Amino acid sequence: MSDASVKDIINKTSIRPKRRLSLLSHQELDGLMQSSEQVYCLFRQCALAVLNSGNMTDDGPALLKRYNDFDVRIIPQSRGLKLELLNAPASAYVDGLMIQGIQDHVFSALRDIVFCQHEMSDVLKCEDIADSTDTAGITDIVFRILRNADVVKADESPNLLVCWGGHSISRREYEFTKEVGYHLGLRGLNIATGCGIGAMKGPMKGAAVGHAKQQIKSGRYVGITEPGIIAAEPPNALVNELVILPDIEKRLEAFVRLAHTIVVFPGGAGTAEEILYVLSILMQPENAQQKLPVIFACSKEDRPYFESLDRFLRQCLGDGVARYYQIISESPEKVAEAARAGVQEVHRFRRRTQESYGFNWQLHIPAALQYPFLPTHENMEALKLYKGMSPDELSVQLRAAFSGIVAGNVKQFGIEQVAANGPYQLNADIELGRLLEELLQGFIDQGRMSLKQSYKPCFKIKSH
Repeated sequence: MSDASVKDIINKTSIRPKRRLSLLSHQELDGLMQSSEQVYCLFRQCALAVLNSGNMTDDGPALLKRYNDFDVRIIPQSRGLKLELLNAPASAYVDGLMIQGIQDHVFSALRDIVFCQHEMSDVLKCEDIADSTDTAGITDIVFRILRNADVVKADESPNLLVCWGGHSISRREYEFTKEVGYHLGLRGLNIATGCGIGAMKGPMKGAAVGHAKQQIKSGRYVGITEPGIIAAEPPNALVNELVILPDIEKRLEAFVRLAHTIVVFPGGAGTAEEILYVLSILMQPENAQQKLPVIFACSKEDRPYFESLDRFLRQCLGDGVARYYQIISESPEKVAEAARAGVQEVHRFRRRTQESYGFNWQLHIPAALQYPFLPTHENMEALKLYKGMSPDELSVQLRAAFSGIVAGNVKQFGIEQVAANGPYQLNADIELGRLLEELLQGFIDQGRMSLKQSYKPCFKIKSH
């Protein structure tokens, strides 16, 4: 039986696509209906997360448990397809009809899963790609998924701001992200985020008002996610373009290849992972001439957050890392002005180098950042966290460590691993261990790890 009450669910409804995935070939339908239990479970999980859009949660397993009677069935028809939903969350409906934006997202999830399962399955499983140091094949996968979702826009000048930041942030921090988004919207800039709440929702909400004031009716609010995270971070109500990448590494690559400037707001372990990911890329010698501005943005009151993060990055990776980002803790308008200047710089660079406006093919991403890192206890313990490593190598290892912590906090696989085997163990030298302890304890003390009142760490740091 489901933990949801009768009032919380709609027993049975059916929906047809209007703007997403209007047709599937007979082969695609047959392939999906005959696919493995794993593929079905993946679509069911993503569909349930989408139906929970707008609700405050970061506990994917609890959502699945609450609606364990939820089911979705694919009904092939001569004029397309129909989805039949059983025991779906009532919050996705108004007067018995599913909210249109949520309905679009359900079919976006189906579109991406069908594409990866039917068109890309052989490529995703190809051993030659997994064993190769040539990363072009994985970049091609990311591009083709984004193109299939119509997220890559070939005919638009650079105007896409990627905004990163935490889901568990203070009200003051949230209002700041919204104000920044408002001033970005007034400047005609579009927003891409991880599609959840907090610092992922605020910029979109603000930009929507800015776009409305400028009478921009084609504003883009792009949500980029992956199956392991979507149940913990369902799409917020502003997202009008949703794309689900196969894993966190391809999700992060999608962000940096689409971005014309990146604005980072305060957050927790996930935000630290994103920062280390982009810094790892920018520190690669092959990217010395690349233009990808990164702005750390906060109010004056919250500047200590980024000062602490700046110290951590400098002490771990050297003072040279600071040249890849700037900290702006002034007015939201100042942040928007700097972001607009960054976009203009990227525009000039892409035009001069004849690079695509919609997708940065020239950016070199090392293999270690492209191949999925599976956060098992063995893999987490094997990470090399030592100050003597080169900055670009150490940042890759730190990115994986934070990725594992995120998994242990909110992803079903990681939560199950920690429940079965105890906290992840990270081995670090004494100095780096101390720096990690200080940063992570700060996240815990500030309530950035979880929406829950109490947080039990999913990790332990062993210094030697």
